[in-house]
Amino acid sequence: MKNSRIIIGALLSTASLTATAQSPYIHDRVYTSNQVSNTVSVVDPSSQKLSGEIVLGKPYPNVLSPIYRGESLVHGLRYLPQRKMLAAVSIGSNAVTLMSTETNKVIKTIYVGRSPHEPTFSPDGKQLWISVRGEAYVSVIDMQKMTEVKRVPVADGPGMVSFSPDGKTAYVCSSFTAEVDVINTADYTIRKKIKVVSPFSPNIFTSPQGDYVAMTHKDVGKVTIIKTADLSIAKVIPTGAITNHVTFTNLNKKLLMLVTVGGENKVRVFDVQNDFKQTDSISVGALPHGIWPSNDGKYAYVGLEYGDQVQAIDLETMTAKMPIKIGQSPQALVYAANAVSNVNAALNLSPLGDVATTNIVVLKDPAGNTSGIGRLAFRPIGLTDLIEQIFTGLTPDREYDLVFTRSKNAPYKSDDTINTFHTDAQGKFSGQSTGIVKSNSNMVAGSDYEHIVLIDKVTNRPVLLNLPGAEEKVK
Repeated sequence: MKNSRIIIGALLSTASLTATAQSPYIHDRVYTSNQVSNTVSVVDPSSQKLSGEIVLGKPYPNVLSPIYRGESLVHGLRYLPQRKMLAAVSIGSNAVTLMSTETNKVIKTIYVGRSPHEPTFSPDGKQLWISVRGEAYVSVIDMQKMTEVKRVPVADGPGMVSFSPDGKTAYVCSSFTAEVDVINTADYTIRKKIKVVSPFSPNIFTSPQGDYVAMTHKDVGKVTIIKTADLSIAKVIPTGAITNHVTFTNLNKKLLMLVTVGGENKVRVFDVQNDFKQTDSISVGALPHGIWPSNDGKYAYVGLEYGDQVQAIDLETMTAKMPIKIGQSPQALVYAANAVSNVNAALNLSPLGDVATTNIVVLKDPAGNTSGIGRLAFRPIGLTDLIEQIFTGLTPDREYDLVFTRSKNAPYKSDDTINTFHTDAQGKFSGQSTGIVKSNSNMVAGSDYEHIVLIDKVTNRPVLLNLPGAEEKVK
């Protein structure tokens, strides 16, 4: 009996320690916007589990109906702590949806201009600025009235807005124009236009003290650092193919910059005080996209676009945790501190709609002569599959065929074409196809086809091939 009491006491002590360890995050939540399932996933960081989904629309391809009324391409996301509110932007339905994090209910949907991309709340929470990427302005929402009150003209294709900590200055990057517009928020006038290295900048973020603004260049794989004191470019850092999002965090009094590199399945870490020197590179799951740190700086959470997962990174040890299954194709991600009062409530949340595993196939040069690489995500969407494709390291401005083949060995016959595409000036391509290919998504065994091959249409020769064991497993 004495030994039993010791064991029970030990178990109670362990449980108490676990609860204590979780307590800093128990009222927090991690949210992702998922553009294929058209949901917002809710993750509890204290348990590292999915709480459920906020459903904003139907999954692709149901959105193609002429009488469809839900949201489409749920993509951008931001949290307003003063009101415990989320703002989600849906590119396909031109919508900004405001939701309560306490109840997970939609408060209001505001429709703006063509193809909005990202929402950003002003530091005082009084306004919400929406980058309307399909046009050339930023839509300003009055959060008291919950209506659009201003359209601020900027360069064509605004990608995102970031504010100075005092809210007096807004920085707007562009997805179509190689410049950053610096705006005086008092009168909405452009203070300066800063030329940058490329026209495709989807993401921009201000450091906590406002000394720097960092922006990603997805097309050329770089990050530009702007020094806010004189609005000059302090540094341009090569980061890797498909550089998606950037953020800052303070860890043990050290300011770090974190960057997701989708083409390499990496999160790169830079020491800001040490001239932005890279200090770590952390391997994560398939195609990291959105990223946000916990408020204490000890963890970063990453959305895995091809994996349909969220993955936590312990920044003290620079190690990735086991990924968490969420909705399909997560894009933006936010960490929301003190998002819920009742930690056990799951009001108005739906269970995960589609738990089928996404198959990820990697294509490489079988001879190892080139740096070209392709990643395909076979994602079930109802009765068909969505085949998402990303290629890097190919010949620039060249046409290729992506095909299924029944040939075991070269020369590979093109039996069914998945896609024909043209690479950009950097030798990259991203796109998607649909079709009934469920039985063919595993090219290693049990398939009607032997391989997936990328064929150069100029030389008519295969350049990339899926190899046995090259699949990236989604855990």
